Amino acid sequence: MKNRYQKFFQADYAKLNDRADEVKYVRELAAEVVNIACEPRMAAIKQRWSDVNGLRRPDHSPVWCNPVGLWKELIPDSSLCCGDPLLREMELTFKKLLFKREIDDDTPVNDYFKSNIVFDVTPENVWGVDIVRESLETEGSAWQYKSALQTPADFDRLRIPEYRYNPRKTAAAAATLEEVLSGVMPVRIVPFQGYFSIATICSAAANLRGMEQMMMDMMLEPELVHRLMNLIYDGVMRFLDAVEAAGKIVPNNDEPMFQSDPLRPGIIEKDYSLKDCWIAGNSQELDQVSPAMFEEFLLDYQKKIFARFGAVSYGCCENLTNKMDPVLAIPNLKIMVCSAWTNLDKLIAKVGTKHCIMWRHKASDVVCPHDTAALKQYINEGAKKLQGCYYQTILRELQTQMGHDNRLYEWTQISKEAAIKYA
Repeated sequence: MKNRYQKFFQADYAKLNDRADEVKYVRELAAEVVNIACEPRMAAIKQRWSDVNGLRRPDHSPVWCNPVGLWKELIPDSSLCCGDPLLREMELTFKKLLFKREIDDDTPVNDYFKSNIVFDVTPENVWGVDIVRESLETEGSAWQYKSALQTPADFDRLRIPEYRYNPRKTAAAAATLEEVLSGVMPVRIVPFQGYFSIATICSAAANLRGMEQMMMDMMLEPELVHRLMNLIYDGVMRFLDAVEAAGKIVPNNDEPMFQSDPLRPGIIEKDYSLKDCWIAGNSQELDQVSPAMFEEFLLDYQKKIFARFGAVSYGCCENLTNKMDPVLAIPNLKIMVCSAWTNLDKLIAKVGTKHCIMWRHKASDVVCPHDTAALKQYINEGAKKLQGCYYQTILRELQTQMGHDNRLYEWTQISKEAAIKYA
């Protein structure tokens, strides 16, 4: 994989003397990102996403890779040049986009930079108790939950968080970004960005109670699970109330996976609401429970959160093979995720062309093999099965390349070739 942006990763750029040099460097990176956003291919990429999410036949299914934990190998912290924390974060953001251009997937790149709305949260630890995890000393090693709610009496310590929009902090954060990017890239204030999955309340529940104990509670003390889920649900709803009250909603249909036509065509800016936005949800922590428990302890709560939004994407790495019916009953479901553990044939039979299928590949199957022969066969067989469906080809949750430095590029090219062949 030839990297046309290699100059930005070379030692010469490590010799930045002061903040002024760092600002100049970040502006150069931003200018390159704007150039990518203005390439003729970008219009086709965005149309590809909009077509498949709008249940229209695209030229071929979009192909997207999110390295996630692998970024530490692709762009090591030691390779970053800026010392200022904000500039360093911006440097990493822009370098990721430059690297993705070389992977050559269907990443939709915008010519503006997003700045999040700032909310003051009470209590500061959100739920009234501190979330703690036990981990090994080695970076990147395993961790386990450490329950903050050891006994039923501990539940009395929980609090429903309150969110207050802070216009001063919001404006100050945006102004700092505008000072850096002025004349190169405009700044857009948004309530949320990226993979917005606040409806995945099982994650917060596991963090507070612990995974094993939460699953035991479902059998032995179900009222405790409902008590916890109700409280987390109320907290989520308060956050969404605060977002709407701030009056700063901007549709988030310009993100990977969720790039789409306006969810309510013709709505003007002052009338934007959550109905103009996407939300993602999943049930990874409840992967091993029955469909009935999945509905009772999670999906019934999630549906009420989903109802406030215009479009829903459901699923992540969990196996939804036996839980498809209740998920497909979500009224505003647009995307159904087929993880590597969900039966693709059964999902295709259920979904057909009623929703977009997010076909996710298993990271280990991509990076571990010494060659790509088996991977190419798997991708072509899957793409053939999906022919006639509306689908996305997605690779996420990577942690290492296993020494195969060209593998992400190879995966992208194989996936695109298969998508075109079976378009």
